[in-house]
Amino acid sequence: MELIQDSLRTMTEGIAPDWDAIDLVAGWLRESQRVVVLTGAGISTESGIPDFRGPRGVWTLNPGAERAATLQYFLGDREVRVRSWRNRIDSPMLRGAEPNPGHFAIADLERKGKLHTLVTQNVDGLHLKAGSSAARMIEIHGNVREFTCMGGCGARGPISEVLDRVRAGDEDPRCQRCGGILKTATISFGQNLVPADLERAGQAAASCDCFLAIGTSLTVYPVAYLPGQALRNGAKLVILNAQETPYDGMAHAVLRDQIGEALPAIVSGV
Repeated sequence: MELIQDSLRTMTEGIAPDWDAIDLVAGWLRESQRVVVLTGAGISTESGIPDFRGPRGVWTLNPGAERAATLQYFLGDREVRVRSWRNRIDSPMLRGAEPNPGHFAIADLERKGKLHTLVTQNVDGLHLKAGSSAARMIEIHGNVREFTCMGGCGARGPISEVLDRVRAGDEDPRCQRCGGILKTATISFGQNLVPADLERAGQAAASCDCFLAIGTSLTVYPVAYLPGQALRNGAKLVILNAQETPYDGMAHAVLRDQIGEALPAIVSGV
């Protein structure tokens, strides 16, 4: 394993990509029967959506933004909600961000019949826009396409309906059915993941033979347990991420190259 990591490490040192190493990972994918891909914010930075924990991440530059993503503060502080809805209007995720080559490469991997499950921590919907099928995808942290009522009535619908109300002057829109607080259909800190989604993701990781972690810090649990479940099943673990992760020492391959360059090159060899 050390030889493999040494070979791939050339990608992290400003040297031209090691095409032998790319071919090696592509070979693992060709030989695999059940490939699981986990993506994080890093795959969408090339689409103009900033990540959260990177050197220029949203929460690195503005720690207060993380507070707005915490459920108890969102529900308990009107001003947090007002700022959150205002920021949603200006968000690149809602201004028409487009998929990049990394997203298209994953969709291509599915078309080649290799992708069993795509688990994404992203809420931007770019995998769907790139052509990945909803049937094989788990949006483990929800999405920004919809709103949900936190008042318990179960109301849900297109986020555009709520944003139109905000633009019209409703700073803190409430549910028109029960009067409850509305939020985007994303999973905030302090909010439980959907049990069925988490169970499905865990089962996919525990039964795969190759697991790709792409653009994720692998520090947010319980999703960060997934690579460990794959390793326990004997799967190959490939990490493609700009920064170090807690799993680097256990991975069969670690690539620091730009996702939009390395991932299409790997998939083209499958």
